[in-house]
Amino acid sequence: MVTLEILDTISIIKIDRPKQLNALSQTVIELLDNCFNEAINNNEVKVIILSGTGNKAFIAGADIIEMSKMTPNQAKKYSILGQKLTQKIENSPKPVIGAINGFALGGGCEFAMACHFRYASDNAKFGQPEVGIGLIAGFGGTQRLRRLVGKGMANELLLSGKLIDANEALRIGLINKIVPQNELLNECIKIANKIRHNSPKAIEYTINALNEGDDNPISLALEIEAKYFEKVFKTTDRSEGLNAFIEKRKPTFKGK
Repeated sequence: MVTLEILDTISIIKIDRPKQLNALSQTVIELLDNCFNEAINNNEVKVIILSGTGNKAFIAGADIIEMSKMTPNQAKKYSILGQKLTQKIENSPKPVIGAINGFALGGGCEFAMACHFRYASDNAKFGQPEVGIGLIAGFGGTQRLRRLVGKGMANELLLSGKLIDANEALRIGLINKIVPQNELLNECIKIANKIRHNSPKAIEYTINALNEGDDNPISLALEIEAKYFEKVFKTTDRSEGLNAFIEKRKPTFKGK
C-alpha cells in the first residue's frame, strides 16, 4: 500500500492504492510513517519526494468507509495520528517535495501542505471538502492552509468545500509549479538533485528557522534566525563551503 524507492540519494515514497485513489486508511498512515522514519534515518538520503501511484490521484482523501465506523474517541485518535505524521513531514530535516499527481483532497491536500513545497501535474485538483459530509479538516488543514494562502482564502476553501484546479492553486500560492503529468516526477527529481548538493546542515537549520519562526513577531523570528546562523558556524560544512568558495572549487559537504 506504500512503496519506498531510493534513487541515488533521493527517496521516493508513494501511496499505492490506485483503485481507492490512494485514500488514507489508518494502515496507510502507519505505513507512511514507517517509510518516512526509514528515509529520514537513512544517512544516504538527502531529499524525499512524496507522491501517489497512477495518474488520477495523489491522495483523494481519508478512507470514508473506515471513518464512517469510528466513534468520536476513535476519530480523535485518527486525527492525531495524521497530525503527527504531517508534523513529521513538515519538520523533517531532509526536504520533502510533494509531487501532486492528481486529486489532493481533504487529507490529501493536508499531506501536500505538510511538504516543504509542491509541484503539481496539470490535471491536479485541490480542496478541503470535509464540510460537505459533515466533517472538518483533521490533519492540520485548518492551520496550514491559512499559513500558505492567507486567512480569507483559507476560509473560502474550508467553508465552501469547493475544489480548485492547478492554475488556481498556483495563483494563490498553494503550489510552486505546474508540470505535465508525464514530466512531474522527473521535474521533482531535477530540483531534488539541485538541493542534494547543498549543505545538509544548512538545509536542516533553514527548515528549523522557517518552522520555528512561523506566526512569531518579526523580532522573535529574527532571534530564531540568528540562533541557527550561529549554530551553522559551528559546523564543518560551513568551513568547507567558505573555503571552497575562496578556492573556487565545488564544496564536498559531510553533513556535520
